[in-house]
Amino acid sequence: MKKLLLLLGLAAFTATIASAQMLINGAGATFPFPIYSKWFNEYAKVDPSVRFNYQSIGSGGGQKQILSETVDFGASDGPMSDENLAKAPRALWHIPTVAGADVISYNLPGNPKLKLDGPTVADVFLGKITNWNDPRIAGQNKGVSLPNQDIIVVHRSDGSGTTYIFTDYLSSVSPEWASKVGKNTSVEWPVGLGGKGNEGVSGQIKQAPGAMGYIELAYAKQNKLPYADMKNSSGNYISPSIDSVTAALATAKIPDDFRFSMVNPPGPEAYPIAGTTWLLVYAQQKDAAKGKKLVEFLKWAYTDGEKMASSLDYAPLPENVQARVLKRIGEIKY
Repeated sequence: MKKLLLLLGLAAFTATIASAQMLINGAGATFPFPIYSKWFNEYAKVDPSVRFNYQSIGSGGGQKQILSETVDFGASDGPMSDENLAKAPRALWHIPTVAGADVISYNLPGNPKLKLDGPTVADVFLGKITNWNDPRIAGQNKGVSLPNQDIIVVHRSDGSGTTYIFTDYLSSVSPEWASKVGKNTSVEWPVGLGGKGNEGVSGQIKQAPGAMGYIELAYAKQNKLPYADMKNSSGNYISPSIDSVTAALATAKIPDDFRFSMVNPPGPEAYPIAGTTWLLVYAQQKDAAKGKKLVEFLKWAYTDGEKMASSLDYAPLPENVQARVLKRIGEIKY
C-alpha cells in the first residue's frame, strides 16, 4: 500500500512539474532540425521550466506560421522576401544560427565518389541531361564506371529553405535556370519526383536506383548516402564539410538585417552550395513570459549551443557575427 501511495505521489509530482512547464512552439526548416533538436534537449537540462515543441515542416511553412502567429518562432533557410516581411503585423527579425551544406546525393552501383560542376547539375534538373553516362558527367569522372541508366531527379515537394539555397546556387551558375525557374523556397520543377522534407528526399534517393537529389549534409551522413564534390568558383572540386562551409561563410557580406546569400562564393577552399539558416522572431513579443524565456534560450544558443554545431556537421557562426547577433537578441522586447 505504501509503495502504491509513493508511486501515485511521484506520478502526481511529475504531472505537476509537466503542467508547470512553459511550452514554446516553433515550426519551419528541416535543414537545421538535427541541431535544433539537440539544442532543445540540452536546454531542458539548463532550464527545466520551459519546453520547446518544434515541428520540422519546411521553411515555407515556418514563414507562414510565424506570419499568422500560430507559433512563437519560425525557422527558415531562405531569407524572407521584402513582400513577405511586409505582411508581418510588426517587425520580424532574422536571427542566423548555423551554416550548412546542400549536397548532391545519388544512388549508383557501388556509390562511387563523383565530381560535378554547377552547370551540369543545373542541366540535370532542367531535364537536359538524362543519363548517367552523359559525356558531361563522364568527362568530370575519368576512371569511374558510370551506368547507361536514366537519372531519376528528386526534389522537394514542400516549401523549403534547402530548395532556396539549391535554386539560389543554380541561378548563380546557370543563366537558363535563372530565367526559366529562378530561386525560391518552392519552384516549378521542370522534371523529377517530389519528397517531403530532407527526410523524404533522402528516402526517395535511397529507394530509387539511378536517383539524384539535393539534401542537407547531415541527412546524407545519417542515411549513409554518397555525395559529390562540387566545382567551386575557383575551379576546384570541393567536398562539403565544416571547413569548406566555414570558408564560404567567411566570404559572406552580412548586412544589418542578417539576410544574405553565400552560394558560389570566391575562395579556393569554399564549398559552393552552402547557406545559413535563420530563426524568425518578432522584435516585440506579445507574451511577456514566453518572450523572456525565448530570449534566454537564444542567448544560451549563441554561447553554449554554437559549440555543438560541428558535431552535427554544421558550421558555427564566426565570433564577430555571433557578437552582432547577441546584440540583436538583446534588443528583443517583451
